[in-house]
Amino acid sequence: MRSVTGYAAPAAGAPLAPWQFERRDLRPDDVAVRVRYVGVCHTDLHAVEDSPAAEFPLVPGHEFVGEVSAVGSEVTRFAVGDVVAVGNIVDSCGKCDYCLDSQENYCAEFPTMTYLGVDRRDGLPQRGAYSSEYVVTEKFVYALPDGLDPAGAAPLMCAGVTTWEPLRRWQIGPGMRVGVVGLGGLGHLAVKFAKALGAEVTVFTTSPGKEAAARVLGADDVVVSTDAAAMTDRLGRFDFILNTVSAKHDPSPYLRALRGGGTLCMLGIPDRYEPEALALLIGAKNLAASGSGGTRRTQEMLEFCAAHGITADVEVLPAAEVNTALDRLARNDVRYRFVLAMD
Repeated sequence: MRSVTGYAAPAAGAPLAPWQFERRDLRPDDVAVRVRYVGVCHTDLHAVEDSPAAEFPLVPGHEFVGEVSAVGSEVTRFAVGDVVAVGNIVDSCGKCDYCLDSQENYCAEFPTMTYLGVDRRDGLPQRGAYSSEYVVTEKFVYALPDGLDPAGAAPLMCAGVTTWEPLRRWQIGPGMRVGVVGLGGLGHLAVKFAKALGAEVTVFTTSPGKEAAARVLGADDVVVSTDAAAMTDRLGRFDFILNTVSAKHDPSPYLRALRGGGTLCMLGIPDRYEPEALALLIGAKNLAASGSGGTRRTQEMLEFCAAHGITADVEVLPAAEVNTALDRLARNDVRYRFVLAMD
């Protein structure tokens, strides 16, 4: 086994503290990655607060960039010293229709996540990337393209691909009107992606003070969604709206903002949504959902980011300040993603 150090929550709601634990010995198709930068996601915060007792000690972290520190005997794509990135999926069944189409995010047996759950082969607990090293199957490791800042690239591996996947699935491009609901870790990347794909982009926000920041990111228009008159002015306007807000809310106003046949795609996972039936029915509109991305879309996203100079806007903190990052994230005191420097 490989001894590593990291930061773990000993119990639900407890502060994270240094912890030494073991990773598996390398299998023939494994890559060991020395973690340099790891993003701090709302999923990490929710996991620390709400996971079952059996999951603790819990090491979060599922979007990271690092350097290859060792490779298994059958690894062909990577060598020691390569700069690589890993996201929130580290294995899948490999045999269902989704996996065979490189859409492992929809694996029929559910994908193996970077932390929480167990390894598919040996049944050992998955520990996340708030740690000195991570061991992962070669298939789910990605070469980081030249020119991408490694700290800013870390959130691409979750926040980035989660927004990229639906934008590509619905073939967003020039001449389309796209709305983005929310301007946080996911929303700010959705704006960058949609604009670089050639769409006209509007940000919906409940915060009037975010207008200037949204326009800096590339938004063509900003709508305060609590302004009834402003929402009325945008009725029937959009081809596609990507809703990045995770809190429970009524999506009906955004359905009404769609043109006939348009799609509202939800990325958040509250306990339920309660859209008004007529908002969905009139105009034959579509309410859809999306989550994460498979290997094909992830590689495509990284290449697109390199070509267009896109990374997340991040605030980098030393790993020892992990609890500060989580506390501030809980208060939405970040623009737009915290990244921990693990080295």
